[in-house]
Amino acid sequence: MGIVTRGFGGRRQADPHVPPGQYVTEDFPVLSTGPTPNVDETSWTLEVRTETGVVHHWDWAGLTALPAEDVTTDIHCVTHWSKLGTTWRGVSVDTLLGDVETSADFVVAHSFGGYTTNVPLEDLTDGRAWIAYEFEGEPLDPVHGGPARLLVPHLYFWKSAKWVRELELTVQEDLGFWEVNGYHAYGDPWLEQRYA
Repeated sequence: MGIVTRGFGGRRQADPHVPPGQYVTEDFPVLSTGPTPNVDETSWTLEVRTETGVVHHWDWAGLTALPAEDVTTDIHCVTHWSKLGTTWRGVSVDTLLGDVETSADFVVAHSFGGYTTNVPLEDLTDGRAWIAYEFEGEPLDPVHGGPARLLVPHLYFWKSAKWVRELELTVQEDLGFWEVNGYHAYGDPWLEQRYA
């Protein structure tokens, strides 16, 4: 008498590209904390503000004149979806910080619309983060953070702040919007760091 039904093959083989607790989607779900800000390229600006108050500033023409990179990466949302092999174009945060003198360890990303998120500075450097302005070969749609968003694909996607307008360098960790409201301060999808 068998105790295993016919066809039972044991555990499913885990996809090595998908963190635990995630499912793969072909869609690109839209999740936001409020209305989509209406920011066009003529009024868009980005600032990098150091802990001493020094400000480095780019308008749209200045940002898009910087060397751009094409990035193919997987993205993982805290709401359990993962989208594999996404393609982006943008400016590496390393490029933006090239002339910035800082002893900061953390960054608070500020967005048009008031959203903030915190990220350790080391997670934005060494080719790990970009200010992205194209997705799949097209200008980044406003509902996905256009005209430009922070892209930090190795962390849960809430860390990739939409509609980014400032990277504030800080010596101490200041929690952002979701982090203050119970999300994990770091957000590693491979460790399922969803909540504090």
